[in-house]
Amino acid sequence: MFLRRAGSGPAVLLLHGYPETSLAWRKIAPDLADEFTVLAADLPGYGDSMLFETAIDDGRISKRAMGRILADVMRELGISQFGVVGHDRGARVAYRLALDCPERIRAVGVLDVIPILDMAERLTYDAARQMGHWFWLAQSSMAPETLIGRDPGLYVRHIIEEWGGSGIERTAVDEYIRCMRKPGALRTMGAEYRADRLDLEQDEADRTAGCRITCPLLAVWAEGGLAEQFGDPLAIWRRWGDRVEGGALAGGHFLMEERPRELTDLVRPFLRDAFQQSASAVALDRTNG
Repeated sequence: MFLRRAGSGPAVLLLHGYPETSLAWRKIAPDLADEFTVLAADLPGYGDSMLFETAIDDGRISKRAMGRILADVMRELGISQFGVVGHDRGARVAYRLALDCPERIRAVGVLDVIPILDMAERLTYDAARQMGHWFWLAQSSMAPETLIGRDPGLYVRHIIEEWGGSGIERTAVDEYIRCMRKPGALRTMGAEYRADRLDLEQDEADRTAGCRITCPLLAVWAEGGLAEQFGDPLAIWRRWGDRVEGGALAGGHFLMEERPRELTDLVRPFLRDAFQQSASAVALDRTNG
């Protein structure tokens, strides 16, 4: 696993989206590191993180599987409890971690997504047009990643511009393209998008069983963007979480890169309050004990 680490204090894991890497947090992580131990990870198999073939199940790797890998990495680093903030695909891994490892996750932030099950149930034609790459990459053949591998630069620039990231610095885009050229990253990309059925089934099983995200949850999304086409994102997340807050930010999909100051002003106090609440609850438990 490739990790960028800085700071001290309560641990916060930052997870990027598609088609980025941990570099996407470069404008936010330094400020958070003043108060927290910040670990920005390349998702398993993306960027400079490796993913062994044994981690891929029948050509797929679910968000649950990616979350387990990251949870194991944090344990190896000696971090038993932590907050996690994710964007896009990383946000889906983040909320899966909160559902699967409630004893370890102290706070979760999800940027510009709603749960995949709610997306599937509320999908419209207009939303599907904006999600064209999602359905294409989920095809059972390896044609999508093969074609992307012929000109990763064209593809990455297209995705970023299509989703409102035209202002992202060229040096950052070049780094995303470098990582997209790696055969391992292309393989992971295909396996992760083909796992959409697994992700749906796991979400559905949790909702049927009444599983909830019990830690504080912050939901932030792009104003007027894709997330709002499925309804009120905050109301949707409140169907999953007990303590949900958040709202929209002006700008495009790549919030960390386009609105870093505004996003930091939301994320930092949220994490601070969540860790303080957690510490108070632990102290109360000890007193009662």
